[in-house]
Amino acid sequence: MILAVRLTPKSSRDEIAGVEDHGGECVLKARVRAIPEAGRANTALETLIARWLGVSSSTVSVAHGGKSRLKQVAVTGDAEALSRLIAERLAGLAGER
Repeated sequence: MILAVRLTPKSSRDEIAGVEDHGGECVLKARVRAIPEAGRANTALETLIARWLGVSSSTVSVAHGGKSRLKQVAVTGDAEALSRLIAERLAGLAGER
């Protein structure tokens, strides 16, 4: 499964902050404390998404956009189960606001 993510590095905390429209495409908003040097922000994003989904960090990787704020993050596993899990997590975020 590929997730479209808009990453904000150098944030005050690591978090998934919801979903936003980015040029007609819905993207996951993520913030990490890491700086965007030597792949640190990408690694922090991979760790954040793995924790958010409750999956192994080895199943999450930045597939495209390594030097861009807009990234495509690959999560390997059962697509149907991952889709349900993502929907649950997003519903939880909506409930927090």
